[in-house]
Amino acid sequence: MSNSNLAARTVIFSMLGNALLAAIKFTAGIFGHSYALIADGIESVVDVFASLLVLVGLRYSSKPADENHPYGHGKAEPLITFLVVVFLIISACTIGWQAYQHIITPHESPRPFTLIVLAGIILWKEISFQVVMRRSKKLNSSALKAEAWHHRSDAITSVAAFVGIIIAVFGGEGFEVADDYAALFAVAFILFNCYRIFRPALSEVMDENNYEELTKHIREIALTVPGVKGTEKCFIRKAGMEYHVDLHALVVGELSVTEGHRISHLLKDRLCKEIPELGNVLIHIEPF
Repeated sequence: MSNSNLAARTVIFSMLGNALLAAIKFTAGIFGHSYALIADGIESVVDVFASLLVLVGLRYSSKPADENHPYGHGKAEPLITFLVVVFLIISACTIGWQAYQHIITPHESPRPFTLIVLAGIILWKEISFQVVMRRSKKLNSSALKAEAWHHRSDAITSVAAFVGIIIAVFGGEGFEVADDYAALFAVAFILFNCYRIFRPALSEVMDENNYEELTKHIREIALTVPGVKGTEKCFIRKAGMEYHVDLHALVVGELSVTEGHRISHLLKDRLCKEIPELGNVLIHIEPF
């Protein structure tokens, strides 16, 4: 299975799970008088639309290079991640405003059965986080990483709701708003994770060269190619699930242009074979 198909299947897994959980949260929240659960449901609905955006972005970013996009379409992935962050911020603000309204308006305490619902949700969301995060690391996908953190955010907000409902249920009169304060805590956590998702995507768009381990690996491989005496500049930029590399290779200065050209192709082929996630590799020959 190709990387793009594996990524797409991972997102579909997330999308279906979020849709089911949104229905469960809304139902339990309405009948259980828990705004923290309803807030959780709102986030899950937003996550469904965010997952759809991620799916579209992954499909587009996996398109091969063409005349107008010689480096491929991978930059679409972090741009989609930015949209996902916007969705999360909007949902956080909505949840926060509604929680505030509930705090200043008297209401009933949540029903105890909502705790059972939340326990199941927390378990499922943590499992989903682990599955999607492993896939994001395997595929080097910032969009999938954002998708994974959606699951972790949902798990943490559910934990907050769980604690809030326990306080509201067992604290008695005057503690009804604990559920709503739990929703506010969820808002703070969502906004914090927005930054965690946004920062790597911004780094990718700005072509930050901060891939030390990959740079070291490339230099080590280069020294195994016959004719290569060393390396100088090594610039790396990420686009989608690929890394584009500009590498200066040192060769004996007396070599012919033809021989230098042959060595550069050997080096490029070796790098692409040893590191499959490399996309475009540009080798510049320097005299040693």
